[in-house]
Amino acid sequence: MQVGDAVPDFELDDQDGNRWRLSERLVDGPVVLFFYPAAMTAGCTKEACHFRDLAAEFGAVGAQRVGISLDGVDTQKEFSDKHGFDYPLLADTAGKVARIFGVKRPIGMLKVRRQTFVIGADGILVGKVGSELNMDRHADEALEILKVGE
Repeated sequence: MQVGDAVPDFELDDQDGNRWRLSERLVDGPVVLFFYPAAMTAGCTKEACHFRDLAAEFGAVGAQRVGISLDGVDTQKEFSDKHGFDYPLLADTAGKVARIFGVKRPIGMLKVRRQTFVIGADGILVGKVGSELNMDRHADEALEILKVGE
């Protein structure tokens, strides 16, 4: 998936078992979709909490935050409840969406690469952020991408 590409529509269950569909959410503005390797781990917790803590900043640019991993609905629910996330966590248990975005790893304990995608309201990928070690970079750079596009 490269900047300028149309993002294929997809749907997955969120942490509450509700169906979440990209095309339906884009009606409300841009979507910042961040892939993380595993819920309840130190790095993923830091990254997801940073997205949570920047709620007002994302709201100011009209963007929606959405986390996604290969964890199941129950794990996503536990992760969200424990840290008070105010955005959906999607359960991509089969790795279908991770494959679409090119972040699925073929082997290893870390099943997906930590990568963030900024999707414009028109469904076009306007930016992406990748860093396995800098957990704050994803939210910070996604915000910068959105601000430049205003």
